[in-house]
This record gives sequence, structure tokens and C-alpha cells, in this order.
Amino acid sequence: MTVRPALEIAVTSPAGARAARENGADRVELCTALELGGLTPSAALVEAVAGEGLPVQVLVRCRPGDFVHDAEEIALMAAEVRSAIASGASGVVIGALTADGALDTEAVARLVDAARAPGRPVDITLHRAVDQSADPVATAALLPPLGLTRVLTSGGAPAAADGLGTIAAMAAAAPGVQVMAGGGVRPADIPALIAAGAAAVHLSAKTRASPRRGGGWVPLGAGGASAEQDTHFVTDPGVVAEARRAMAG
Repeated sequence: MTVRPALEIAVTSPAGARAARENGADRVELCTALELGGLTPSAALVEAVAGEGLPVQVLVRCRPGDFVHDAEEIALMAAEVRSAIASGASGVVIGALTADGALDTEAVARLVDAARAPGRPVDITLHRAVDQSADPVATAALLPPLGLTRVLTSGGAPAAADGLGTIAAMAAAAPGVQVMAGGGVRPADIPALIAAGAAAVHLSAKTRASPRRGGGWVPLGAGGASAEQDTHFVTDPGVVAEARRAMAG
């Protein structure tokens, strides 16, 4: 029996999860700081989004930047994994690399163990660290014995639509692991991604929120170079709906 490809939407709030659910998403990936590539959300946010009804995959990433993590960071992320699952997550999205660009199998195994500890079934996804690895296909081949459910990838390219060949090779290299195409995905890209072997498609369907500040603006870090840029992203329900239609063929 052919399994219908799944649509996953990256969200940062309960409102985003509702927009995803109401417009045909199968699940959501929850994070904060989408503008930084995503960081671990709070336990309270996980609980709130889990209450919206869709399965919630929680990104566990303790800081922005590279994916080479020291022992203290791995310990922190293991605790974040346990917290996310205790707060109602259906799965977690994890990853770590060594300094030479290989999968940090010891760190990943520790995070997998943390996810399995509660004793209930959970999904475990390798995040886009795979796209910064020295060899995404070889990295994907390591995942089945580690017990991962899926891998989120652009095929090592800036956008998934440019990584079709690598996505196909990753699907062949990791039997039993769901290859989910993500990274710069537009609804128009979806048919080609599925044809390349992606069993799921991930997109943020994001748009910039209109600033609601009533006073003046001064820069508070790297959030933006102007008042117009210094905002956050929200989920665009129209893009979710368009993606759902594209998934149908």
C-alpha cells in the first residue's frame, strides 16, 4: 500500500499550530527563533502547542550557530529532550556533528536514549545538521542502527529543490528512515521533491509579523538593522493550504 507523503509545518506558537491544522498539515515542528534557524522552545510552549491537536515534533537546539556541541551542551539538550516529551511532544528533532563534519554518533545516541527513556513511542528526527555534514548520504546511512525515525534535509543544498539527486541517494542509503525534504521549500517545489523520494515535506510557510510597538525603536542585538526588519515570523495559512494542494498532486 502506498503511504501518502506527509506535510510538516514549522511553527513557533499555538496560533501557528492552529493555522497548520486548519489548512491540512499532518504535524508541526515547534521551535522558537525561526529567524535563527530555530531553537528549543519552553516547556510551557510545548504544552500549549500540543493542546492544539496535531502531533508536535520539538526542535532541540540549545544555541544558534554550528552543530559541534561540547559535553555541557549535549547534557543540556538531553535534559531538553526529556522536558519536551514530558510536556506532550510526539517527537524530538536533534543532531550533532564532530569538528571534521561527521555525525557525532555518541552525542546522537545520548539524545536518542533521552527520548526513549519515558518508555512511550516517540519520533526522533535528525535535523539539518545533516546538510552541513561532510557527506549527507553517508550520514544518512548511519541513522537506521541509531534508531532515528526520519531525517530533515535539503540534500546539502541551500534549498531542497536544488538537492534532488542527494535526497534520492539519502532515501536509498537509509532504508526504514523517512527522508523529509525541507529548506527553502515553496509549494511549487513539492511534486519534484516527492518524485525524488521524499516521504514527507517540511516548510515554514512563514511571513513577517507586523510590528506592534507603540514607542520608538532602538536595536537590541542582531534582530534587525531597522524597525521594519526587527520582528518575528508567523505562519501564513494560505501557504499551508497551497502546500496541501500541491501534496495532492
